[in-house]
Amino acid sequence: MNNLKLFGKRIKELRKAKKLTQEQLGELVGIDYKQIGNIETGTYFTTMPTLEKIANALEVEIIELFDFNHNKNKEQLLKEISALLNKAEEEKIRFIYRIIKDILK
Repeated sequence: MNNLKLFGKRIKELRKAKKLTQEQLGELVGIDYKQIGNIETGTYFTTMPTLEKIANALEVEIIELFDFNHNKNKEQLLKEISALLNKAEEEKIRFIYRIIKDILK
């Protein structure tokens, strides 16, 4: 999937998480809801000022609009966790272990 489509998918995901319609987001941002639709389908990108308004309306930092890897699968997450733990000191690993054990009870 190309970056424009990933960006649009992310905007849609954040909008839905806020329980906003395209019309409502368009009103908050000051653009037509059809433009929001075009952004979400990846057929249109927008300007920096509009990106800032979208981020503000969705109550996120601009960088979060471009976070396309936030929904990693279990295998990817476990691999990254393992890599992080391999770099950690033993004391921190013990602490993390206790936290995980408590969460998974």
